[in-house]
Amino acid sequence: MSTPTPSLPVVDTVTIFSLLSALSLLIAAYLLSVRLLPASTPVKLRILYIWHLFDCLIHFLFEGSFLYHCFFTYTSTTTSPDYPHPASLSGSRVYFLNDRHRLYGSRYGTSPTAQLWQEYAKADRRWGTADLTIVSLELLTVFAAGPLAAYVCELLRKGGDARRGGGSGKLWFWVTVLATGELYGGFMTFAPEWLSGSTNLDTSNAMYKWVYLFFFNMLWVWFPSWVLYEAYGAIYFAFNRVDGDAARAEMKKQL
Repeated sequence: MSTPTPSLPVVDTVTIFSLLSALSLLIAAYLLSVRLLPASTPVKLRILYIWHLFDCLIHFLFEGSFLYHCFFTYTSTTTSPDYPHPASLSGSRVYFLNDRHRLYGSRYGTSPTAQLWQEYAKADRRWGTADLTIVSLELLTVFAAGPLAAYVCELLRKGGDARRGGGSGKLWFWVTVLATGELYGGFMTFAPEWLSGSTNLDTSNAMYKWVYLFFFNMLWVWFPSWVLYEAYGAIYFAFNRVDGDAARAEMKKQL
């Protein structure tokens, strides 16, 4: 049995535009942190701000455009009942938005954002179509995780106890909620592929596998995991302090 020949990456204008777009959002998040946070902000809290602002921009601008194309970019299809449809597990009678006459997704668009997702779809074909699992997750990501990331940035900007290093209960609660959701969303994005032989993923191409699939997706594993670690430490410290204060108050009563 012959081994499949690895496909060669096509580095063109769209590839460069897509990578630079992602980089520009990170640079924008850093510059806004310099603009909006005091110079005395601890490094850990500045990184938290940059990450959550970058996260927010990705959700709103990139993934928001993905949803736009899923709902508003389409091509007409044949009316044959056995026409294979990307929203269908069996290939028939299951249609995105219950419309068998249209195929939705960035694959059928020509705008810069459509081309951006067409580029990523070279690594994961589902992102060029209106895949039901991906669309369902992205609805939560854009309309829940995006605003929540923006709210976390606002909490960090306001500072308060968090900026002095003690940590705000409200801040650490919401970053925990968001980080847990990010990790769950990442798992649910790829678990269907792992359980079905990764038929939609191009893992024969080094750039698509290690840059598009591994690096960009692992950012949403590494950083949320670090956030949870920091949140655990802040919450553990807060409860220990409360317990210590309660114990000291009890001892004073007994004296």
